[in-house]
Amino acid sequence: MFETFAALLFAHVLADFVLQTRWMVARKRQVGVLLLHAVLVLLTAQLSLGHVTAWPLLALAAAHLIIDAVKTYGGFNGLTGFLCDQLAHLATLVLVATLVPGLWASGFWATQPLLPPLMSIMAGAVLATRAGGFATALLMRDHEVSDTPEDEGLPGGGATIGLLERGLIYLLVLIGETGGIGFLVAAKSILRFGTVSGDRKATEYVIIGTLFSFGWALIIAIAVQNLLIHLPPLEIVPKPT
Repeated sequence: MFETFAALLFAHVLADFVLQTRWMVARKRQVGVLLLHAVLVLLTAQLSLGHVTAWPLLALAAAHLIIDAVKTYGGFNGLTGFLCDQLAHLATLVLVATLVPGLWASGFWATQPLLPPLMSIMAGAVLATRAGGFATALLMRDHEVSDTPEDEGLPGGGATIGLLERGLIYLLVLIGETGGIGFLVAAKSILRFGTVSGDRKATEYVIIGTLFSFGWALIIAIAVQNLLIHLPPLEIVPKPT
């Protein structure tokens, strides 16, 4: 079951956060674009599991299509909509892995036991960095003020900093060096002090964004760490005790 779930999770992350372009997102209301995304969901699932034909994957793609249609045409474009959308997709992955746990064992890649943990780690990395960036941006959209420090910084600098910090937190948790997260928080606080000192709005803006970004990366890293417990071990990632 867990190998099947890991492969399905990897496929989902590829379809939603790697292969789904900005062009597709902007035109999601067009039926053709929505169907194209569903086809990508099906193809990535087939590739990840090593199955050319399998009715559960068709059902999974159909469920993904319905969930995305509800989110798109329902106008659920905020953070709550994003989180509910992803939780609904996650629920379908768990359901398929539970009902048809042998999908991985009967697939082409079944002889490669290290693939599921590698897929889990890569999926978690994308969720922590790229998906975390989308979630943080949606949250901060409701807190934007004209005099935030980001307005005076490098174009895209804040997003890049967030991506790097979430990536570092994800890595630190997986390698068991969680103490380094404290140094990361301290370093960011020091570097940001001169920018936001004396500006309450800017200070609160930075604190909200930082706490959410850090928390997101921690949750993803811990979830992946617990998933790895049920998969063949990788020497590069110590299992939590």
